[in-house]
Amino acid sequence: MVFLQYLIPQHLLSKCMHRFARIEIVWLKNTFLRWFVKKYGVNLAEAEREKIEDYCHINDFFTRSLKSSARVVESAEIVSPVDGVVSQAGGIRSSQILQAKGHHYSVQQLLADKSSIQFENGQFATIYLSPKDYHRIHMPFDGKLKSMTYIPGDLFSVNQKTAESVDGLFARNERLVCYFETAFGEVAFILVGAIMVGSMEVVWQGKITPPYTKSIKEYEYSDKSIKLVKGEEMGRFNMGSTVILLLPENASKMDLIESQSVRMGQAVV
Repeated sequence: MVFLQYLIPQHLLSKCMHRFARIEIVWLKNTFLRWFVKKYGVNLAEAEREKIEDYCHINDFFTRSLKSSARVVESAEIVSPVDGVVSQAGGIRSSQILQAKGHHYSVQQLLADKSSIQFENGQFATIYLSPKDYHRIHMPFDGKLKSMTYIPGDLFSVNQKTAESVDGLFARNERLVCYFETAFGEVAFILVGAIMVGSMEVVWQGKITPPYTKSIKEYEYSDKSIKLVKGEEMGRFNMGSTVILLLPENASKMDLIESQSVRMGQAVV
C-alpha cells in the first residue's frame, strides 16, 4: 500500500538492494534470476547473453546489453530514450507538469528552483521503466552536455499507483538533471530515482548513487566537449525507474499518449 512508503526506511532498503544485486554467489544469483525472468516475463532472446548463468551478478543482468539488431534508432528528430510506458506527456503551461489525473507539479520544483523559463510553452514526457525492461538509457536526440545537477530526495516507488497518490512525486524523489544544448535549444533530461533502485550512473561521470547525500551537487561541463549522438548510451538504472524529458517550445511536437508502450530508438515525433 502507498501509505507504507512514508513509513519504511527508503534509503536503507535501497542500499541493501544495491549490495544484494552485486552478490556473486552462483546458486543464489541463478535462483533469483530464474524466478525474476518467469515472474516478469523478461525477453532474454534479445539480450547479448541469453543464459542467466552468463551473468556474474544480479545487477549485471539488470543492466544487460541487447543484441545490435534488437533496437532500431529511427531517423526522426526525437526518439524514445528507453523501453517503457508513457506515464504522461503533453504541454508545459504556467510552468506546470501533469503527474497523474488530479496531480500537477511545477518545473521549478523538479529542477530544484533553477530557472525554467526556457521550457515555458514547451513540452514534457514522463516514461516509466518497469523491472522487466531494458535498463540502459540512450540519447533521444543529438546533444552537447552543458551541466548536471544531483538533487537528493525521497525514494518513493514511481509506478502509476504511487504517481496517482503522492503529491509532487517526481519533484520529491532523488533525481539527476542533465542539461543538453541541441539543435532546438536547451533541454533537460532527468533520471528519477526510486525505492529499490540501487544506483544511477551516466557515461561521462560514472556512478552517482549510492552514496546518497543530503545536499545538491552541481557538475559543470561547459568547458568540455561532451557530445552524444542520438541512440548513444548515456546512463543506466539498476532495477527500474523513470525518465522525464523537458523540451523548449520550438522542438518538434512529441506524439505520445498516456499508457503507450515505447521502445528505445522508436520515433516519438
